[in-house]
Amino acid sequence: MDYFHITLNEQTLGDIEPLFNPEVKIRLSEDAIGRITKCRDYLERKMKEQKSPIYGITTGFGSLCNISIDKDQLSQLQRNLVVSHSCGIGEEVPSEIVRLMMLLKIRSLSFGYSGVRLETVERLVDMFNNKVYPVVYRQGSLGASGDLAPLANMSLPLLGLGEVNYNGKRCSSEEVNRIFNWSPLVLGSKEGLALLNGTQFMLAYSLWNLRRAKNMVALADKIAALSLDAYDGRVEPFTEAVHLIRPHKGQLDTAFNMRKYLDGSEIAFREKQHVQDPYSFRCVPQVHGAVRDALEYIEKAFTTELNSATDNPSVVPDEDLIISAGNFHGEPLAIPLDLLSIALAELGSISERRTYQLIGGKRGLPSFLVAHPGLNSGFMIPQYAQASVVSENKQLATPACVDTIDSSQGQEDHVSMGANAATKCYRVVENLEKILAIELMNGVQALEFRRPLKSSPIIEELVAEYRKRVPFIAEDVVMYTHIHDSIRFIREHTK
Repeated sequence: MDYFHITLNEQTLGDIEPLFNPEVKIRLSEDAIGRITKCRDYLERKMKEQKSPIYGITTGFGSLCNISIDKDQLSQLQRNLVVSHSCGIGEEVPSEIVRLMMLLKIRSLSFGYSGVRLETVERLVDMFNNKVYPVVYRQGSLGASGDLAPLANMSLPLLGLGEVNYNGKRCSSEEVNRIFNWSPLVLGSKEGLALLNGTQFMLAYSLWNLRRAKNMVALADKIAALSLDAYDGRVEPFTEAVHLIRPHKGQLDTAFNMRKYLDGSEIAFREKQHVQDPYSFRCVPQVHGAVRDALEYIEKAFTTELNSATDNPSVVPDEDLIISAGNFHGEPLAIPLDLLSIALAELGSISERRTYQLIGGKRGLPSFLVAHPGLNSGFMIPQYAQASVVSENKQLATPACVDTIDSSQGQEDHVSMGANAATKCYRVVENLEKILAIELMNGVQALEFRRPLKSSPIIEELVAEYRKRVPFIAEDVVMYTHIHDSIRFIREHTK
């Protein structure tokens, strides 16, 4: 089997794409092994030489930073840290996110600024490669002194504590240790702190959210083009000259996509009775484009974090430095995550408005997209369901990063709430796939009333593929099954 090597080279979201495949395994590069070992050797030497306290290594944590710890208690200190901080609550985090958390923690530790032992990183690698995923919970992190609670729960199995998901079932860490003949680790100095400090919980959600968001933005353009043709909309608003005089990159790219998707449509280029379309059609380049521009900034922030060491204190052997600072603070992720929620909520909002126009009995389309409205309610209530999810996304788009609550007796007096930003953004992404699924369902239904005219080859190919899953609805039927099939269609096309 080919392995994905954990290197110290700068990587992009595209570079780590293979790791979203649960079958891919990882291996530490020789460079990573060398950096981990060098940093650990330096830390151990420094502890012997330095008489003054070193935060988190020979002292307590947070507001207990002024309490020195005896040398013979340093290992117990690190174990106590993991055990006491494992306070995750709420729903269980999906294994796909936990898997990313483990990978990102391995990568961060491999930069050689954390002072951990090689065997600790290798145990995380073994767990990752054998699909042993710790049970982690959604709530508990303030996104400031790292993702303390979720990372503590993730680290418990290293000590033979806590629970894991393995082979599709939950089991104790003791049980999985017996299966693989693993002995619980006895943590060395600094190791518990290195495992718990860091933004890997936030970042795992961030990368998952962004990857899905990019795929859904791409599909949203195609669905918008389908809806426009079904609505008998005009193509002039997508003319390149219009967008060159307001040349936001996302706007230009979206207008290009709309022209491409509508090229060859018999409907789009026929003579129109109406002069203008509603904003939800006419302003697709401006709205979808603004979302694209936001994603570009967001991806830059997430990529920087992917290539960063984020625990504390930072151990820098080449500079002979051990410095307690704030690289664990989640603000660089919290603000982009909140922006991502806002951007995707807008994408869903304009999608629902197009749906609303399609069912309005305009432009030769029957009310609620059925041949006999009145007797049939048709597509009346799917729009209700869509509107409820759009409303929920508007609520979830309220920024988390503007909040802060003192913790650790005031020592940690400004927190990012980036973990909350990350987990609610995950819900926004899941909601968006439902919203787009209902627009697609309405758009394909409406297009049938334009027959025998055809849309473009690209749109007709999408319709033909969709019709294998969701049929034309002539009379009222149970609708939720078709909506769920439509959601699965969207999910499969945006993985």
